[in-house]
Amino acid sequence: MANDTRERILDAALEMFSQNGYAGTNIRELSASLGLVKSGIYKHFGSKEEIWNTLLDRMIAYYGERFGSAEHLPPVPDSLEELAGMTMQMVGLTIRDEKIIKTRKVLSIEQFRDERARDLASKHFLTGLTEMFTPVFSGMMEKGLLKRDDPAMLAFAYTAPISALIHNKSIRLKPRPFMGRFYSSLLLDVTLNGCLRYLAYGRGKISARP
Repeated sequence: MANDTRERILDAALEMFSQNGYAGTNIRELSASLGLVKSGIYKHFGSKEEIWNTLLDRMIAYYGERFGSAEHLPPVPDSLEELAGMTMQMVGLTIRDEKIIKTRKVLSIEQFRDERARDLASKHFLTGLTEMFTPVFSGMMEKGLLKRDDPAMLAFAYTAPISALIHNKSIRLKPRPFMGRFYSSLLLDVTLNGCLRYLAYGRGKISARP
């Protein structure tokens, strides 16, 4: 029961932090949203700062388990088709999982205030995908599926445009969510196929594979 209440507090805190930011969230409103009194919050957390840091810890674990990380690497694909499928699954999770959506929003808001949030934002928005795909591409090169090259540079070339599309506001059309999903999927598919051809056939050179 205590663990359930603790999780409810963290879920509510994520919702409020994503809407109002850290400074705009207070314990009184957080407790009221859960039907608790302030002492009910302090029974589980000593301060708002403790809630914040616990929430960041939970974000890291949740993201790593479901999306992957440099510490939780995905398996090396056996084909370019498997690579494409794995990538689209990751992208789908990023843009559809409500906790990850809220987490990314919180990190976007708080990266200028909090050092941990800044480090996590840099990892999840910029460097994390490159770090995760570098050993994947290295393994695919060992299997002969990709032309031998610098796997870190190829990982960056592969993930950068996909990350940019995820962040691009033009693919989140709130008035018409179906069309937003359609164009998002279309743009990602086009970008993914272009990247795969680049990776398979060399630096910017697209030709039939021998």
